[in-house]
Amino acid sequence: MTTPARVFLPGLDLSRILYEEAVRPILDAECPGLRYAAARVGSGSEVLGFDTARSADHEWGPRLDLFLEPADAAAYGERLHRLLAERLPKQVRGWPTHFRHGDPADPVGHMELTAGPVDHRVSVGDVGGWLHERLGVPLTHPGGEDREPTVRDWLAMPQQKLAEATGGAVFHDGVGALTRARETLAWYPDQVWRYLLACHWQRISQEEAFVGRCAEVGDDLGSAVVAGRLVRDLMRLCLLLERRYAPYGKWLGSAFARLPRADELLPALRGAVTAPDHPTRERHLCDAYERVAAAQNRTGLAEEVDPSRRPYHSRPFRVLHAERFAHALAGTVTDPGLRSLPLTGSVDQWADSTDFLGRPGAVRAAVDALAG
Repeated sequence: MTTPARVFLPGLDLSRILYEEAVRPILDAECPGLRYAAARVGSGSEVLGFDTARSADHEWGPRLDLFLEPADAAAYGERLHRLLAERLPKQVRGWPTHFRHGDPADPVGHMELTAGPVDHRVSVGDVGGWLHERLGVPLTHPGGEDREPTVRDWLAMPQQKLAEATGGAVFHDGVGALTRARETLAWYPDQVWRYLLACHWQRISQEEAFVGRCAEVGDDLGSAVVAGRLVRDLMRLCLLLERRYAPYGKWLGSAFARLPRADELLPALRGAVTAPDHPTRERHLCDAYERVAAAQNRTGLAEEVDPSRRPYHSRPFRVLHAERFAHALAGTVTDPGLRSLPLTGSVDQWADSTDFLGRPGAVRAAVDALAG
């Protein structure tokens, strides 16, 4: 078949066009009265708004997520999937709706034209089941009523997964469950947020002196590696302060660059990771510490703490002593379930293995173990 002319457009726009011009007319004609939500949420760079032409090489294209009532999803989901396979157009704006599966060594889907039914990427399910599978947290009671996440639920949900559930776009919601769930998950409850901020400052405090100590024993590479870790932690802390879920590593810098104060921090952060020696590295890190600490003070969440750099006890290193901010914030946490926890935080404040974070059951078991 002739390869169509393809002009890149953001994946969310392509999903909207797929819904409005192809999926909705089929549903209106074949399933009148069916209540559903149509959205593009979940995994995929387009959901976070970071897709480019490069994204089109795998699992990117005309994609859509349909959410029905649980009973309707069970009764009609398979039939609806087959109906769309038969009735969807072969392409949308020049992009095929058929996804060819790769070989076992490359199992992702690649767009290509087909003469037969399309192996499409329009998923059909229900909101509660989808969220439970992705987040490992039930947001509905057995009777179907909405359920608020508990403290441990929040600590067991990776920020990347929360960003995927609350990002993207909803094109239609005739059920309402998706909109309510996204509102519930839009950001942490106030007490959880304060606790996570305290934990993040505590994490920084644990390594800020290592930049100097590594250099002192002649390990400049080790000093640079620690500096890189601290820069990463500062970037994630800035996102947390701005009430933005941090994505995984591939998009962390892109998400950070969108923050209102990113420009004033970028010179110090870049300087810290590119510095040729310890004194330069330490100076840039301290510049960044002071700016982020001042931003913390401006939130008014806790009593102000002096944001200036200082010696690390009797050693010749300059640090922030970030534990001061951790203790100030921890003092504002009044929730008994949080006050009893160590300052370890949510799962992705202490774990960053993709394979681990993708296993909600293992994550929950680890969080419960930390909570004692």
